[in-house]
Amino acid sequence: MSYYLNSENHLDPGPVYVRENGQLHMVNLALDGVRSSLQKPRPFRLFPKGFSVELCMNREDDTAQKEKTDHFIFTYTREGNLRYSAKSLFSLVLGFISDNVDHIDSLIGFPEQIAEKLFSAAEARQKFTEPGAGLRALQKFTEAYGSLVLCSLCLRNRYLVISEKLEEIKSFRELTCLDLSCCKLGDEHELLEHLTNEALSSVTQLHLKDNCLSDAGVRKMTAPVRVMKRGLENLTLLDLSCNPEITDAGIGYLFSFRKLNCLDISGTGLKDVKAVKHKLQTHIGLVHSKVPLKEFDHSNCKTEGWADQIVLQWERVTLEAVKPRETSEPGAAAQHFYGKRARTEAPVKCHLADAHMNSSEKLQFYKEKAPDCHGPLLKHEALSSQESKKSKKRAFEEPEKEQSNSSQSSKQKYVCLAVEDWD
Repeated sequence: MSYYLNSENHLDPGPVYVRENGQLHMVNLALDGVRSSLQKPRPFRLFPKGFSVELCMNREDDTAQKEKTDHFIFTYTREGNLRYSAKSLFSLVLGFISDNVDHIDSLIGFPEQIAEKLFSAAEARQKFTEPGAGLRALQKFTEAYGSLVLCSLCLRNRYLVISEKLEEIKSFRELTCLDLSCCKLGDEHELLEHLTNEALSSVTQLHLKDNCLSDAGVRKMTAPVRVMKRGLENLTLLDLSCNPEITDAGIGYLFSFRKLNCLDISGTGLKDVKAVKHKLQTHIGLVHSKVPLKEFDHSNCKTEGWADQIVLQWERVTLEAVKPRETSEPGAAAQHFYGKRARTEAPVKCHLADAHMNSSEKLQFYKEKAPDCHGPLLKHEALSSQESKKSKKRAFEEPEKEQSNSSQSSKQKYVCLAVEDWD
């Protein structure tokens, strides 16, 4: 120890304590020949002397020095001085794993709370939009957590997203609601074939409005349920509206869906509606609604889960790749760039579906619930009272209308002027 203290080139060891007879003594104060620098320990420096943030950020070739600065958070005080604080070890590890999440072997058995934070960190770094690594990273989460990643997927009018991110969409498992309305898939699309996979056997609501489907497409979609009793066997709501190529023969394939409660076949090529109604009532138990019909509420089907923002990122990337550059004024472009003015984009509407719905009769079926003991009587009384009230209102309104019409006609008689009066 004396050799170490007397040596010229040595590091500051700090204060050294020795316990003697139950008491602590500082060695460097008791020993002679100790330098004064050892008595006052030097302040600990996070960065070497002459450190400059600007130089480290501009040196792109020196990756090691740049990674060292990423471990700290730089802020400015009110006086304008630079202040830095070290990040937590958890955030550093989370950022490192999110950057390399596609190289993880498996996440099965990993805690869900930490996995959700890891998913959010990877999403913030836009890891899932990368061409090759994004698919591998997404598959790690879907294999381990299933419906937690995504339980409901809405791809309405997003045919560009389907064409660009088809493999990523096929990686989602245990979906309960899937909306593919107005995507023009057709009978031979790969995604329509994927609907018969066991990974989507949990789907209960399926919207296929305006997808250019025919009887062949319905036959392919229902084949696993009819033959092997697997596939979309848990389906309770099905929307096949605005597909004019679906005829009475295609509706016959839907009898295999025993759990079906709601069916929309408006805008299809049905000819014998009464026969279809009778078949649906006998095979499945679906009857035509006795109340004024409304379209299926598509607002219930929306993207829900950890990956709700990923679909928006995919759509943004595809639209930016396809959308031509806007020729706007320099002032408006600058405001768009700095975020002071939001870009207003007109929503995409399905004109073909609207035309079919306006031109054809709405054919929606539902399975009625078991009637209550007092339910029908109360409903009947309520309807009768409403009809009586309406008849009374009409009786009072008709003479008022006649009086108003007579007064208007009298006014018109007095107001009519001849040509001489105009002159």
